[in-house]
Amino acid sequence: MRRKSRWIVLTICSAIIAAGAAERREFHNPLLPSGADPWVTSRNGFYYVMVTTGRNLTIRKTRDITDLEHAEKKVVWTPPATGPYSRDIWAPELHFLAGKWYIYFAADSGSNETHRIWVLENGADDPLTGEWTMKGKLADPSDRWAIDATVFENRGKMFAAWSGWPGDKDGEQDIYIARLANPWTVEGSRSLLSTPQYPWEKHGDLPGRHVNVNEGPEALIHGKNVFLVYSASGCWTNDYALGMLRASASADLTKPSSWKKSEEPVFTESPAAHAFGPGHNGFFKSPDGKQDWIIYHANLGGNEGCGPKRAPRAQRFRWKTDGTPDFGSPLPVEREFPKPSGTR
Repeated sequence: MRRKSRWIVLTICSAIIAAGAAERREFHNPLLPSGADPWVTSRNGFYYVMVTTGRNLTIRKTRDITDLEHAEKKVVWTPPATGPYSRDIWAPELHFLAGKWYIYFAADSGSNETHRIWVLENGADDPLTGEWTMKGKLADPSDRWAIDATVFENRGKMFAAWSGWPGDKDGEQDIYIARLANPWTVEGSRSLLSTPQYPWEKHGDLPGRHVNVNEGPEALIHGKNVFLVYSASGCWTNDYALGMLRASASADLTKPSSWKKSEEPVFTESPAAHAFGPGHNGFFKSPDGKQDWIIYHANLGGNEGCGPKRAPRAQRFRWKTDGTPDFGSPLPVEREFPKPSGTR
């Protein structure tokens, strides 16, 4: 009888735990204690998440985007000890293109001026398996400083957008775009889409110098529009914020005249929500495909800079009647909110 009683108790406890887990329909930000430049993509019912580690490329795999701390996690690539992509591994993005997985990341040889974009390829069905091979540098003929690459497809054409220097010296970062001949090859020259022109884009004082920043462009396609949502001002400031470019999906996206820039930021800091320097975003759909969500990083406190205190956060956004996204304001970290619809 003792064994039977113990079995009954264990069964009841398991049922209570399972019921409690089933009732957890809410989450709170941040999603991880640390993790800048969050990127999300999904395939076959799983979300794949990457953040900047600075030292390797790590992928998290989960069905519940709001439970990243318990996601399957694997280091899929470690840089060589020396060479052009051996240091400062920044802003990795995972994409499934033409039947294969690709990771785009920025890296240098030990000095910032050597930062360029690099591409890895994996033919496995699951990016946590298989072998990642270096396809090379993603660069247009100018081959200038470049970080924060993203790729997207529009009407059967593939594009890359990134942040780059107009010349060979630091001082300004602009947003560029180019067509891709394939996932690892730029076709033609880069086109300049955005420079820091408004006051809210020009917060960038550093000891002894100033840097104006547009970086982290991310594509959002909705209806007849293509949006590039980018980060403006220095990430070392509390004024790091999101700006937006808009173009018709039928336009030539490599022409600067096809794009219109929002005069005001579309997402900014909220001291009340403990969200300082929100930026470097990504987008994803809820598991049932009915909701649109943004993921971004922010600091919990002011003046915490570009370091490891930046952590990923997510929240739902909606669409305005004019077809533009309404990201609202950062969600307070002390409150719980519903998980994306259809989360298992």
